[in-house]
Amino acid sequence: MATGTEAPIGGNTQNLALERCLGILRTAKNDSEQFAALLLITKCVKAEELDNGARHRIFDVVGFSFLNRLLFSKNTPDGCPDYLYQSLGLTLLACFCTDPSLASHPQSINKIPILNETLNISCQDDLGDLNSMVEDAYQCLLGILASPEGGKHLVTGGTISSLCEAYIKQNHGWTTALRILTSLLASLPDKSWKKSCNELQCLLVKLSEDFDNEGDSHKFHLAEILPVFLPPSPLLIETSWGANCLRHLTKGLLKILSSKLSISQRDPALKLAACLSNIYGSSWIMIEGRGDKAKFLSLLVNLACVEVRMALEDPLPLDSRQAPATACYTLVEMGIQECTKEEGYPVLREDQKLQLLQVMQEACAAVIYYLQQVGWERMEDPFILASVRLLGAWLAEETSCFRKEVIQLLPFLIHYMRTWFQRGVTYRNQLKEASQMALLSSSWGAVWPGDAIRFLLPALCHLSAEEGPRKILISEGVPALLCEYYQQKWEIFSSEKEVTAERKYEAQLSLQSCCGVFLNVVVTEPTFVGQESCFVTLLKLLMQSLPVLLTKEGQLVLVANISTLGLMMSRLHASSLVLQESFSQDFFLAVIKFLSHCHVMSSHPDEEKPHIVLSDSYAAAWTDISELWFLGVQAFSACLPLLPWLSSLVLTSGWLQDLLGLLDKVSPQSVDLELVTVLQALLTQLAQVSVPCRELIQHHGGVEKANLFGMAALEQCLSEML
Repeated sequence: MATGTEAPIGGNTQNLALERCLGILRTAKNDSEQFAALLLITKCVKAEELDNGARHRIFDVVGFSFLNRLLFSKNTPDGCPDYLYQSLGLTLLACFCTDPSLASHPQSINKIPILNETLNISCQDDLGDLNSMVEDAYQCLLGILASPEGGKHLVTGGTISSLCEAYIKQNHGWTTALRILTSLLASLPDKSWKKSCNELQCLLVKLSEDFDNEGDSHKFHLAEILPVFLPPSPLLIETSWGANCLRHLTKGLLKILSSKLSISQRDPALKLAACLSNIYGSSWIMIEGRGDKAKFLSLLVNLACVEVRMALEDPLPLDSRQAPATACYTLVEMGIQECTKEEGYPVLREDQKLQLLQVMQEACAAVIYYLQQVGWERMEDPFILASVRLLGAWLAEETSCFRKEVIQLLPFLIHYMRTWFQRGVTYRNQLKEASQMALLSSSWGAVWPGDAIRFLLPALCHLSAEEGPRKILISEGVPALLCEYYQQKWEIFSSEKEVTAERKYEAQLSLQSCCGVFLNVVVTEPTFVGQESCFVTLLKLLMQSLPVLLTKEGQLVLVANISTLGLMMSRLHASSLVLQESFSQDFFLAVIKFLSHCHVMSSHPDEEKPHIVLSDSYAAAWTDISELWFLGVQAFSACLPLLPWLSSLVLTSGWLQDLLGLLDKVSPQSVDLELVTVLQALLTQLAQVSVPCRELIQHHGGVEKANLFGMAALEQCLSEML
């Protein structure tokens, strides 16, 4: 019966018994009576599911002060185990923590250290009470985890270390430990790895070993959860323990994917392989021997292509297969990268590449068909972005096999790019959904939804070089869109605020790709570029940004792109007010610095006369910048007669003097024909537009030098002006 005026918590016998116990505890006159009442209360707590009202009634009587005494007291009655009071306290705390308001109480949060210690106490088969304490501790942790900010409290409180130990040693409750760890790593990956990196490394080693060796349902459960345990940085590739993990993961995946399994068993394996591919490309495949690695890679890509075709060509709604299909997209993209890889030691033979290209072509045809059918209707669906990304990866390498279909789809792709670029800020609430669709890749999620352009830029570089697609790009306003996009990416790249290195690198690549598209349009559509106002705005930005960019190390490729594009556009906008601004001279001085620092004199002791060679920094990037450098010198030469003040900058910068001095000292045989051609055009233009430049060239033996280096046009020009 309830004491005083309080009503019973419920009408059944258990609730009446609980009420009597609470009454005894309230009126207990000594420790023996309190202890007896507590034992009865804990039996009631264990015996039934209590509602929040009952829990609060217990809490009102016991309180945290008494609970603290139980948890930290070491003086137990004679003949009783040392952990008796702590066991009672944990039982009561577990009861309280099932109530969110009590689980988030500071007095519950500060018990995290003792809960951590309890997880791994010595548990033997004949010590059921200790096992019960561990179970209560897990119940408390689950309650805290479910409370607001509970996960952060567990991470900062060191719970991850204890949970890792519990799983690695397979201590009592290890399955619950894995469940909590999965939740923490899924919601707080960066914080978790920063706080408990070493412990999580050991855990991942154990998980990957289990994934390789297990043969029951636990293997497939591990396939589902392992993606959240992958570290947020490339630790697996760079460390010996990481390589060991990847070997086990590869072997485990090979066993699954080589077997005849149900869809529910195969899908998690494909998702795990996709997550690894999304982070590490194909380098995660740790199989000894090139042939075996190639077979496994081919198996992955073939399975992915079949899944993509089945998902996209099925007349039934796709929604239930979006996640597996997206995983397969990533594996197909890995296949594209491997088939187009030219540097290093290729994994695939040419015949294997041809076979994979055929099946990937069929998968990409299914993607085009899917976008044609539903793209306009499902603009909001993150799966459309995943489809656009894969198509962009394919078109970056191959635009001819689906030429007609791509041209038909191009208006949709342009509309899709523009829509999400313009609505990007408004729709940030889709970040989480898109991140999940991106297979837990934070880098991919971070660019949704405003950056579908990024995935299509390499394809646009190819398409803008072809007349048919280029006309569509122009008529649909893509140049103006890319001008806005370029400005946005430049702001990110040049920002002095806290912007991650990953975002800056992504912005850099986007800027370079934009320059490639613009160059194609400038070269092929000069009249359009000369009349379009957005290019004037772009030229101004290029001129203002290049001097700043030159102060940053390691940006030679972007410098080459901006310099050459700016020069090509200056030819078309020579009469524009932009070329009369003071910053235009700063731009051309920066261009001169870029062009003039390319070649130097060799210092090899065995050479009779020094050779002209590339400077070290230019040699390292020459594959990427050589065409831009030659085109840049040609464009600079073309600007000289259009901008009368430009030749004076050449003199004051010392470029002409240094170039003539270099030609004085090097062997003519070391200067190849392509370099002779562009230098001759530059020197000839300088001689024609500027008397001081012509006199300086003649002072350096211009006619004789022209004859020596095979510069007939320069020799004729100088001879006529003598």
